[in-house]
Amino acid sequence: MKVIICGAGQVGWQIARHLSGELNDVTVVDNDPDLVRRATDTLDVQGIAGFASYPDVLDRAGARDADMIIAATYSDEVNMVTCQVAHSVFSINRKIARLRSQSYLNAIYSDLYRRDHLPIDVVISPEREVAAAAMQRLSAPAAFDIETFMEGKAQFLGVRIAEDCPIVNTALRQLTDLFSTLRTIVVGIRRDGTLFAPEAGDQLFVGDDCYLFTHADDVARTMEIFGKTQKKQERVVIVGGGNVGLTVAKALEDQASRIRVKVIERDRSCAERAAEALERTIVLHGDGLDAALLNEAGIKRADAMLAVTDDDKTNMLAAVRAKAEGCPMAIALINDPTLVPLMAPLGIDAYINPRATTVSSILRHIRHGRVRQVYSIGDAEAEVIEAEVLSTSPMAGQRLRDIDFPEGVLVGAVMKQGEVVRPVGGTRIDEGDVVAIFAMSDDVPEVERLMQVSIDFF
Repeated sequence: MKVIICGAGQVGWQIARHLSGELNDVTVVDNDPDLVRRATDTLDVQGIAGFASYPDVLDRAGARDADMIIAATYSDEVNMVTCQVAHSVFSINRKIARLRSQSYLNAIYSDLYRRDHLPIDVVISPEREVAAAAMQRLSAPAAFDIETFMEGKAQFLGVRIAEDCPIVNTALRQLTDLFSTLRTIVVGIRRDGTLFAPEAGDQLFVGDDCYLFTHADDVARTMEIFGKTQKKQERVVIVGGGNVGLTVAKALEDQASRIRVKVIERDRSCAERAAEALERTIVLHGDGLDAALLNEAGIKRADAMLAVTDDDKTNMLAAVRAKAEGCPMAIALINDPTLVPLMAPLGIDAYINPRATTVSSILRHIRHGRVRQVYSIGDAEAEVIEAEVLSTSPMAGQRLRDIDFPEGVLVGAVMKQGEVVRPVGGTRIDEGDVVAIFAMSDDVPEVERLMQVSIDFF
């Protein structure tokens, strides 16, 4: 597949990394020659320096025979014009654009993106993706990572192992014996900064970050077994009233269960906009790092605090201040992945990486064949891939124990005829089954070969 990626920032670079690693023909376009050079030096991609919306630049990038274009520059307008040029001049079949402005995303104007108007096949909104991720974090406050799979019937959770965890120093194979009816599989462990797919004899130690798949009905029991208590969120404080904070506050207002929300915003005009847009939410104008203002917002009585300003360090410090004031759950928005190792030492419970959520969303639409969902873990260290098994797949008709999976791959869940089952060695994989597979990034191409995704890519 020939793909042009416009924008060589973090999102564009990560997408290029994924696609080039899967032996696609990738060209990266950016008006910053340094970013293009970084991409070509570190990845197996071609690079073109220039404005992505210029027809001659796209022509040099190979647009005449490209299968897909992904417009992920910093400008909404450039992304939109790029897709228009790709359609009108080069007839590129599939066009994905990242759009930030809420005005462009309003549902009543969705006709704008029809093929006879401004032809964009998939619109990705980082703010909406991040707001959705924040809502998921709040729904399972004891988990530092969470994603839904199998039509909502299975959940992928990240749980930190604490000293009070009942199953510390227990081999994973013993968990199956101890909890025979629990539909949960440990698929990944991050220990001392290194992520790996565990074997049956591996144990869980204090300080491990544990990734697991569980049936949606077993989430509460799983969290209890892993030493986590689930508390209902009734009071939430949001630091940052921009697009992300506003979207989260609106979503919380729309929930059936009454949640009391307070928003703190430093910029007066932004605070006034938020106050006008929200009905039941109290908006406070001031600095989210101000202890007095946090106390005025009721941080001591809050069940969770969400720091979603556009500054990573402000978010981290606001989360630390909230924890110091007695808030049991602090979530920070972090753009820079190099800051993530500081989360645990600072006592921050969970973080949201907007680039990772945007990358996951774009990958979901790229892997269009029988792949139903893709979730990127950490700094693109691993992926969770949900896909339907084809009749041509080497997996079809085989039991899991007989399939030659790479070492860094584990099956987390299998859905047969709409029912999610816990995978064991004797589980037979049939055509039409849906499987969710955890795979280290180096093993993703082999997973796709096993699932025969490539022959049905589009």
